[in-house]
Amino acid sequence: MAGLLDDPHTLSAVPAAAGELDPPEPPPPLDESARARALLAGQPVVEGRREFPAELDPEDFPPVRAQEVGGQFWSVRVGPDEGVVGALRRIDAIRALVAACPEDLRLAHTTTEVAAAVNHGRVAVLLGPVSADAIGGSLATLRAYHALGVRAVTLAGFDRFVRDAVREMNRLGLAVDLSGAAPDTVREVLAVAKAPVLMTEADPGSLPDDVLRLLGANGGVCMVPVAEDPAVTADVLDRVHTLAGPHCVGISHPKDPAQGYAPLFAELLRRGWTAQDLVLLSHANATRALRQTEFRSRATRLRAA
Repeated sequence: MAGLLDDPHTLSAVPAAAGELDPPEPPPPLDESARARALLAGQPVVEGRREFPAELDPEDFPPVRAQEVGGQFWSVRVGPDEGVVGALRRIDAIRALVAACPEDLRLAHTTTEVAAAVNHGRVAVLLGPVSADAIGGSLATLRAYHALGVRAVTLAGFDRFVRDAVREMNRLGLAVDLSGAAPDTVREVLAVAKAPVLMTEADPGSLPDDVLRLLGANGGVCMVPVAEDPAVTADVLDRVHTLAGPHCVGISHPKDPAQGYAPLFAELLRRGWTAQDLVLLSHANATRALRQTEFRSRATRLRAA
């Protein structure tokens, strides 16, 4: 007996008993579509920007409640004639809607609250970005938005006020959104920003290579809308991934919500993206940028105190 235990090859050479079944065949490897669905089931997407009708009706919601979605930025975009008052009405309507759908939605102010919402099977709603037309050229307005739970504000152009606004937003913990900004504006803001910026609805095709590299150096996230043809979006994401880095890619929203994200993720798997790359794309980059914005704010306030 001691000899058998000492020699593992002896055990493997013993024939199977009569009538004993052969060990089962290992399951075949999953194809890219199945792998994509499995990954999204465990790593739901944090979407960069969701636009909704001016009138929000709880009976129409939540169309956002999809298994592939864990969190969303809800746009507070208003027209030039609406200004601050229009933004406040919009914020009030969003908060009321979230309160009316407690089984599906949860308002989140921090990355910790985003994670808690996802863990409880809810979609985390992040207020913002507020459009540039609703700032009113006032830093006090930015502080008021932050107190109301807004976590992202869009900045357009670059002047002395925008420079001061970037610094104040970094102090408060408000994410700077540069969606639709001209390349020169992006360069100038990145030269001032001390926290990662977001592009909650990015058009990387309008950004030169050097701007994407600067965005990557800042730790920012370029959140790309998902086209109906996954290959088109994959081409865009490949460029951002190459120039800015895997930590810079994110998702804004799907042009075809019924299609979801699985076709895109399957296409990226076929192109050699790793599972870790896709986790970064789905939510880890966005939440990391928000978390760093929160930490920067706390550090700044502690130094001031």
